[in-house]
Amino acid sequence: MAEEAAQEQQTDPAASRPVRCIVKLGGAAITNKGELESIDAASLRSACAQLRQAMSHGGAAGKVVGMDWSRRPGDPTGPVVDVEGLSEMGGLGLDSNFVVVHGAGSFGHFQASRSGVHKGGLHSTLVKAGFVATRISVTSLNQEIVRALARVLHLQLESVDASQIMLSLHVGFVPVLHGDAVLDELLDCTILSGDVIIRHLAQLLSPKYVVFLTDVHGVYDRPPSDPNAVLLREIAVDENGSWSIVKPALKGNKKGVEISVAAHDTTGGMETKILEAAAIARLGVDVYITKVGTEHSLRALEGDTSSEDWLGTVIRSSR
Repeated sequence: MAEEAAQEQQTDPAASRPVRCIVKLGGAAITNKGELESIDAASLRSACAQLRQAMSHGGAAGKVVGMDWSRRPGDPTGPVVDVEGLSEMGGLGLDSNFVVVHGAGSFGHFQASRSGVHKGGLHSTLVKAGFVATRISVTSLNQEIVRALARVLHLQLESVDASQIMLSLHVGFVPVLHGDAVLDELLDCTILSGDVIIRHLAQLLSPKYVVFLTDVHGVYDRPPSDPNAVLLREIAVDENGSWSIVKPALKGNKKGVEISVAAHDTTGGMETKILEAAAIARLGVDVYITKVGTEHSLRALEGDTSSEDWLGTVIRSSR
């Protein structure tokens, strides 16, 4: 069986292709972060549709084939699936060399913050209860995201297991991963953010580029709610990890960025995002940060960010 799998991998040209893109669906982009466990359905639908368009050969989305055969409790109708049509299809015409990671947004962060899960200490009953509550909340969001993606893509939910991710990609699935409450050798437990997962995946898979979809157009020199906030168009990262703003030229402090983190955000917010993006850029992988559901997010997913009219932040190696 192992020999057959190895032979198949050698003869399948798709198996040797590099991963094209790792996509982060930011929690603030796909949920209403100020409302407990509230999904931004419009943004999620838009992100899923653009993912399909970016994955479609030639950039044009073809026939949408739903993969969700599940049935919600209380739903009077069963899943509508064209089984006969699927059996006659040779393929979906999609470039499945994408990996999707999503944040938690208004799911999980509140529970983790109230209980202190991110600080560890499972000897505490509160932390234990918070650990369970956080996992229930995050996995419920994950199920809804997988449902939304399954309506337009062929995908597979996986844990952070390198061999399983590689196998999923090989057979044509799109792995979907997410931040979560996890056990930890030093703290007993903590929160593993989607941004950290993406950094490890970038080291493992060497994608052509990484895209962070957020609720704003990119990284600003101060909180974007400030009317004087300036969008940073390009950030360069040195070999030692230090970074500098390339576009636009800013006066004043060295980095020129003020970080704001929501009180309930246990994963570090934009600060973590910038640090993880810088670590990815040091690998030689460009990172694009832009607003979900816009023409700019679609262009980022397609790897087309070179023109001056693209709105977003590019973080890349200075080499």
